[in-house]
Amino acid sequence: MSIHAKPIDHLIEALSRLPGIGKKTASRLAFHILRSSPLEAQELAKAISDVKEKIRLCSICFNLTDEVPCRICQDERRSQEALCVVEGPNDLIAIENTGVFNGRYHVLHGAISPLEGIGPDNLRIKELMERLQREKICEVILATNPTVEGGATALYLTDLIKSLNIKVTRIAYGIPMGSEIEYSDGMTLSKALEGRREI
Repeated sequence: MSIHAKPIDHLIEALSRLPGIGKKTASRLAFHILRSSPLEAQELAKAISDVKEKIRLCSICFNLTDEVPCRICQDERRSQEALCVVEGPNDLIAIENTGVFNGRYHVLHGAISPLEGIGPDNLRIKELMERLQREKICEVILATNPTVEGGATALYLTDLIKSLNIKVTRIAYGIPMGSEIEYSDGMTLSKALEGRREI
């Protein structure tokens, strides 16, 4: 039998379903919401409702957006020649936050993973290939994650894209800035060596 009122239990249960949120954190969040003003609670509820009602996929790049096409696809100052392919919207945000890339994106919404039943038809690969035939893209940058699934996806895409005579590159992987070589694992070191470039 719970010591909390039913609405509090329901909120704790709902919050604990979020990724990375256990029962203790969910309980702290629930009591924080309970202590907050009615206006703050309503703003939180409205923000959640707005995300569910207003966010959809961009008709061009399949990023999450509240306007179609998304702001990146609308931006005429961005390079039309380079297309960065990412697994998910969070990857796009991470690359965009660097301020280094000024091209366009294509979001696959996952990676090929036969063990999880995810094949090429479950991703936005067909739309990518149609886009490559329609637009004047000179280089496709594959920015899939350095995982078995990300690697398999990159290899699969490389074979498809090279048949269109478009340059395909993959982002380099290696040792993060500020870390020490002696603490890096073998795979990270091997990728760092493979991705070396002339200075």
